[in-house]
Amino acid sequence: MKKKILISINPKHVDNIIKGIKKYEYRKIAAKQDISSIIIYETTPIKRVVAEAEIIDVLEFPPEELWEITKQESGISKKFFDQYFKNRDLAYAYKLGEIKVYDEPRLLIEFGIKVAPQSFVYL
Repeated sequence: MKKKILISINPKHVDNIIKGIKKYEYRKIAAKQDISSIIIYETTPIKRVVAEAEIIDVLEFPPEELWEITKQESGISKKFFDQYFKNRDLAYAYKLGEIKVYDEPRLLIEFGIKVAPQSFVYL
């Protein structure tokens, strides 16, 4: 059975994901288990779980190659991408599908989590 992960994301990026501008969520490490969706925790100042994004695919490539594949729908600048993956041999991107925005933003504790994860946490 596929799992879900909860990821902390900056409000600017959350906004772009919800608007459909950012169709990839980049990560330095990817979940080892097969996941079906990302639960999105919007960081300060919101500090709430605001949406769920379907995962269509998980890409794993050297950073330059990943950028070439995803840049049209990255929702970020090349400079930001390069800084994020600096000195990395591999880069990961979750290709996002359908986004379900919660009617009411939810607290982490509702998911059994006490503190926001640095990278991600399985649910």
